[in-house]
Amino acid sequence: MTEIVGREGVLTTPNSLYAYSFDATPILRANPDVVVIPRTTEQLAQVLRLADAHKIPVIPRGSGTNLAGGTIPVEGGIVLNMTRFNQIYEIDEKNLTVTVGPGVITADLHKAVEAAGLFYPPDPGSQRISTIGGNVAQCAGGMRGLKYGVTKDYVLGLEYVLPSGQVLRAGGKNYKDVAGYDLTRLLVGSEGTLAVITELTLKLLPLPETKRTLVVFCEQMVDAARIVERTVADKIIPATMEFLDQATMRVVDEFSHLGLPRDVAAMLLIEQDGPEQQVARDIDRIAQIARKEGAVDVQVAKTPEEGAKLMAARRSALAALSRLRPTTILEDATVPRARLADMVEAVDRIADKYQVQICTFGHAGDGNLHPTCLTDERDREEINRVEQAFEEIFQTALELGGTITGEHGVGMAKLKYLPQRVGEGGMELMQAIKRAFDPNGIMNPGKVVARSARQRIVVNQP
Repeated sequence: MTEIVGREGVLTTPNSLYAYSFDATPILRANPDVVVIPRTTEQLAQVLRLADAHKIPVIPRGSGTNLAGGTIPVEGGIVLNMTRFNQIYEIDEKNLTVTVGPGVITADLHKAVEAAGLFYPPDPGSQRISTIGGNVAQCAGGMRGLKYGVTKDYVLGLEYVLPSGQVLRAGGKNYKDVAGYDLTRLLVGSEGTLAVITELTLKLLPLPETKRTLVVFCEQMVDAARIVERTVADKIIPATMEFLDQATMRVVDEFSHLGLPRDVAAMLLIEQDGPEQQVARDIDRIAQIARKEGAVDVQVAKTPEEGAKLMAARRSALAALSRLRPTTILEDATVPRARLADMVEAVDRIADKYQVQICTFGHAGDGNLHPTCLTDERDREEINRVEQAFEEIFQTALELGGTITGEHGVGMAKLKYLPQRVGEGGMELMQAIKRAFDPNGIMNPGKVVARSARQRIVVNQP
């Protein structure tokens, strides 16, 4: 391997292998046999050819911020660190595209295109750390999903390498391209199980002229859900429409010192962007709807700085919750927007049933919830109850017409729930696609459509 990537591109020390044995998913860990850090597509192709010839597992990895166990090397093998593919090759202002390597940090991409007066909307919570390649692999979402969509809506083209070492391209800068099967969209969200992406062409938008923020407090979760429904029914699509339940509000307030009320059931944080006059009209109309539908208080941010502070507080929810217990399990389930209140109430009921602490926040506008359990992985009896609770939460989401994941992906964490979502026929079709791309099954084994049980997972030790 050193002949391909050089000595500096191969890590084998115990400390290095341990550092790549886990990602942001709690509890799970498994050591790779080696970490390889290629610099070029040709080096990467050679590594894949060698691995495929010897049937060695390969796990592509960016910053490891995923929350579904998507980059844990459950069968050992090679962890392929893609962070050296970190160039922004071109910002094309004529075609409104940007071409980047998969190792570019998401927030760095935002800064670069915004400096040119352009806008890349996907904004996962991990944006300061996560890579664009990781976002594409998981089809990451974020707070702006209601109005702008998610990562898959912005990937126009990509270069990718098959396990055989063959380098291919799909898509390009064309906004319209229906030549054959859409392999670009197939690879987005494939979680590193089909091929390794080495270059991406992404769609950009003009940077919105302005934005304004308001916060709404409700005595009941059903009131908050109704405000969301009425706003969208009034043909207003906010850039962000976030919610926090009472427990999350209290923790965030202690962390951010915003002076949030402690006696309300839910908080909606709404931001609109666009032309200044349109934004002002939308914010005023949303405030009217909120008051009419039972909000106990509606506050409009007086300045952009005040609005930014509120949005930063929402982004701090996970960090704030993580301070309370040794282990924080942030989950991901989505239901139709009209069932949001039913789902939040179900989460509370399930938490009481299993005597576990769950705080819920998420993207109210698109029905994507993040039930977050505060626990201690050293307490196996409690962890068993946590697992039972989440199993019931995912089952409830499906019964309400929802899905087991809106933006985190399947990885290892949702493997056993996927057949319930897509059915036996869907699983067979996905396994056939996997075999077509990866006949020897080396690409990120044990994820999405697991082919074997040769796993060497261990529970993290304190």
